[in-house]
Amino acid sequence: MTPYEQLEKRFKRLSALGEAEAVLHWDMSAIMPRGGAEARAEQLAELKAVQHGLMTAPEMADLFNDAGEAGMDDWQPANLREMKRRWIKATALSEDLVVALSKACSVCETIWRTARAEADFAAVAPSLTEVLGLTRQAAQAKAEAQDLSLYDALLDDYEPDGRAADIDPVFDTLEEFLPDFLGSVLDAQASRPAPILPEGPFPEATQKALGIQFMEALGFDFDHGRLDISLHPFCGGTPDDVRITTRYDEADFTSSLMGVLHETGHALYERGLPKAWRGQPVGEALGMSIHESQSLLVEMQVCRSDGFLSYAAPLMRAAFDGSGAAWQADNLYRLYTRIKPDFIRVDADEVTYPAHVILRYRLERALIDGDMEVPDIPAAWNEGMQRMLGLTPPSDREGCLQDLHWYDGAWGYFPTYTLGAMTAAQLFAAAKTDEPLIEPGIAEGNFKPLFAWLRSHVHSQGSLLSAKDLLVEATGKPLDPEVFKAHLTTRYLA
Repeated sequence: MTPYEQLEKRFKRLSALGEAEAVLHWDMSAIMPRGGAEARAEQLAELKAVQHGLMTAPEMADLFNDAGEAGMDDWQPANLREMKRRWIKATALSEDLVVALSKACSVCETIWRTARAEADFAAVAPSLTEVLGLTRQAAQAKAEAQDLSLYDALLDDYEPDGRAADIDPVFDTLEEFLPDFLGSVLDAQASRPAPILPEGPFPEATQKALGIQFMEALGFDFDHGRLDISLHPFCGGTPDDVRITTRYDEADFTSSLMGVLHETGHALYERGLPKAWRGQPVGEALGMSIHESQSLLVEMQVCRSDGFLSYAAPLMRAAFDGSGAAWQADNLYRLYTRIKPDFIRVDADEVTYPAHVILRYRLERALIDGDMEVPDIPAAWNEGMQRMLGLTPPSDREGCLQDLHWYDGAWGYFPTYTLGAMTAAQLFAAAKTDEPLIEPGIAEGNFKPLFAWLRSHVHSQGSLLSAKDLLVEATGKPLDPEVFKAHLTTRYLA
């Protein structure tokens, strides 16, 4: 085999190990008994160690040096580029650090579950301090290897080539725009009839059945995935075995349903990745801003639209045997587009959501750079929520304990949520322009025109292009915050 072919073989094996790790993570979050936590931490750490050993083996440097691009097809140079990106990151870290960080994150996540339920930040603070310390060490090593800042070295894991210097002006623009816009939206909303929340109870089994009905309508294949329950909704698993989780509230079905639809967007992206490149870096998801764009395009752009809700309202009524004004499509539209500053990010509306993300982005940068320490988090969080949304969380459960990310070691992830929201607006606008059948199809429950466009322009591209180049190819221009602002203005003030 050529050096490049040897690299492909090695990365195929690394992919299989990574997929096993992903399924173990899903199991840990969804169905693993609490008593399995210690053993699972050891299993995940061992998988990390094996992958790290394969990636950093001495012969890898020679293989990369000898793997020229002569005679390659259009995808192979991009695959080699992505292989090398991962190799550089891996060789920056010692195996001891990889194992220690993996174990610390597994332990911290387990403690977080109880701490969140009991609103007890102090209970998880020592474990989070360990995770942060090890994350800083990893950031320092990666930063030196890639000539990046500490934060950019972590951001690059979730958003390849993403840089804080590019994010800051975008977030500054949004932070300047949102307060006055939010005030205008709240004034406009007050002049309209208040939405009526349908009365429950809504049995969990019925909510799950309705969610599955919409998942299948969107194109989710249950031969290659499943829906379960976890403390924090997520999409995991592998492209051929996609695992979605949600959580249910029997007093209000509306939130869990949108959570399911959001995660279905992630799942459909994973399923649509190029099958010919399964097991290779170029065949994987491009980065989290594109990944989040796919979930937010489904949830926010499509499933909160008046067209979708005109199709969905009769199905919701039938599922819960509802009747009356609360179940009419126009009321459900007002309900699903209601703007109300709140404490919880995953339940936030799309106008206030960026404030949640900007707060977390700034806090995690300060923590990574050493300008803040773990004991400072609750007070800084509460101050930021008051400043940005006029709210002070009643407890840390509704504040700094609500998100899994830091406790699970995902530092540098948060900005991709709002980058994804802006990307979603831009992609959906371009898709509707290119394919006039998309909007009429949504109103009839026919999502094939939309997903045909997404498969062609986004899903099938894998990591062939950079996120910036993919967006230019699909929409004609790089990320433009004005498109997102225009979407918000049209939906909430028109």
